[in-house]
Amino acid sequence: MNVSFANPDKVNGVLTITVEKDDYQPEVDKALKEYRKRANIPGFRKGMVPAGMIKRMYGTQAKADAVDRIVSRNLSKYIQDNKIQMLGQALPNEKQQQQDLESDGPFTFIFDIAVAPEFKIELGESDVIEHCTIKVDDKLIDGQVDMLRARNGHYDYVDEYDETTNDMIKGSVSQLDADGKVKEGGIEATGVSLMPQYMKSDEQKALFKGAKKGGTVVFNPVKAYDGNEAEVTGLLKIDKERLADADSNFSLTIDEISRYVKGEVSQELFDSVYGEGNVKDEAEFRQKIADGLKQQFGPQEDFHFLLKVREYAEKKVGDLTFPVELLKRIMESEKSAEEVTDEVMEKNIKELKWYLIRHQLVETYGIKVENADIKSVAKGNVQAMFAQYGMSQVPEDVIEKYAANQLKDQKEVERYYESATDIKLTAKLKEVVKLKEKEVSLEDFNKQMQEK
Repeated sequence: MNVSFANPDKVNGVLTITVEKDDYQPEVDKALKEYRKRANIPGFRKGMVPAGMIKRMYGTQAKADAVDRIVSRNLSKYIQDNKIQMLGQALPNEKQQQQDLESDGPFTFIFDIAVAPEFKIELGESDVIEHCTIKVDDKLIDGQVDMLRARNGHYDYVDEYDETTNDMIKGSVSQLDADGKVKEGGIEATGVSLMPQYMKSDEQKALFKGAKKGGTVVFNPVKAYDGNEAEVTGLLKIDKERLADADSNFSLTIDEISRYVKGEVSQELFDSVYGEGNVKDEAEFRQKIADGLKQQFGPQEDFHFLLKVREYAEKKVGDLTFPVELLKRIMESEKSAEEVTDEVMEKNIKELKWYLIRHQLVETYGIKVENADIKSVAKGNVQAMFAQYGMSQVPEDVIEKYAANQLKDQKEVERYYESATDIKLTAKLKEVVKLKEKEVSLEDFNKQMQEK
């Protein structure tokens, strides 16, 4: 067995493996013995087939399998033992010749290896990196209070429709003929519900102004909803086949008008959001909201900081030389050549550069991710999901259950592993570099994120 590696330009490596008969013969002999034990050939008892016959029948295949295993094993071992940072997979060299496996060898295999460029990235107190935090002001808090009030509101029954609110009207409809009378055999429906402010036509919407409980409104549902099949058929409770017959006026008799009223800023609201007795007054309520927003913004701020670190580190490292043509061949072995455009290659090289920088920083600072870290990220994701629906007080066992279900998916585990790595790396970098603190509005922060 002979393994050699040439890497003259540091990034395009050529690894050559030569397999001798002494290397593969023991594995071939062992394989042929197994073939003989299992062989079921007419005229011979099982396990008693002559060894020569087994060799003639299976010898070449056994040799090919043994050589393939030896090459694969030694390729991986050499890469690992010599700490070669290989990018992608090894590819057969274009000069690789067909091997005659009918012979005893030796067999020579040549592989092209894409090697990561060498560089060194160090960050310390002399490196100043911007760290943005989102300013939690009264405007943001007011918005959260309004949202929580909306989620904890109720419906009141009123006598008159107000077009400036989200009033809902319930009643019954009857189709009218050209003379404005109820059409014989026309479409009729009871228990219909509609919210005029969501109609597409302003003209039809205006017909409901000042409508009262017990009164009637004449309108055209097809015009009101711009012929939308789902909305019209749902309102009139008809099949889509009757939609063409529905383009006429209808009389709506109003049975009920309900208006959604936001919850008051009161102890009832405090208890419903944060649990009974945990918040005593409005000032404490607003502070609790502010604290929650700061916690909510934390991951976004950290992500933004890591982007700043990436930008800074890439500039500090400078240009790196990559084996572009070889990387392109590697990508083309996995995708069609049409997909691997120059634009795609440029994007992948850029991402690869950050991957290598990030990997070196992780190694430098000894970042280790444990199962507990992955689980913590999964639970945080679940909590954020519930928070989107205004559920801030979710029992721990529910969060545990949801997180456990997510972690049954290996792709989710890998995703959370990367997230946990970023979290720990970000925390470490915030200790290592000098932070240039900057407080910005949520609007400005979002603009910065969109520009990244």
